Amino acid sequence: KKVTFDNVLLLADGSNVTVGAPAIDGAAVEAKVVKHLKGDKVIVFHKKRRKGYRKKNGHRQSLTEIVIESIISKGAKKEETKKADGKAAPVEVSVASKPKAKKASAKGDDLKKVEGIGPKIAETLNSAGISTFAELAKTDAAKIAEIIADVRGNHVTDTWPKQAQLAADGKWDELQKWQ
Repeated sequence: KKVTFDNVLLLADGSNVTVGAPAIDGAAVEAKVVKHLKGDKVIVFHKKRRKGYRKKNGHRQSLTEIVIESIISKGAKKEETKKADGKAAPVEVSVASKPKAKKASAKGDDLKKVEGIGPKIAETLNSAGISTFAELAKTDAAKIAEIIADVRGNHVTDTWPKQAQLAADGKWDELQKWQ
């Protein structure tokens, strides 16, 4: 029996990835039902200690094995999927992943890459006018300690300018050795 899934959340074709919001219009997956089967037995055991209450229950999930025959990226008709025995559940074709975005904005660099600088200290440095690795590298360690004096905790700022200089130069491997 042929089945068509028209609720496609993500399509990947090599390096070209399309993410729907929530589904991709016109995309569909055609599949063939191989067989219906049951999953492994799951035992559900309820007990209340010192009360003499015990209840044992079992469950086997109904499963449908399918073979994907084709994936249509555009031009598929919106059809209602025919459900076998009226119990078939909607199937996700693929798992959507988070798109990787750069943390460095147009304003400045991500100062949190320097060991010891967290979000609060990065915010404090940005408000003091230090928003890039180059600016942090030019600033004296004592001046940095003065700027972040009101932030809670003990902070050793001795190596921050050196680490910021490595980050500004793009020497990320050497920066990893400092951390």
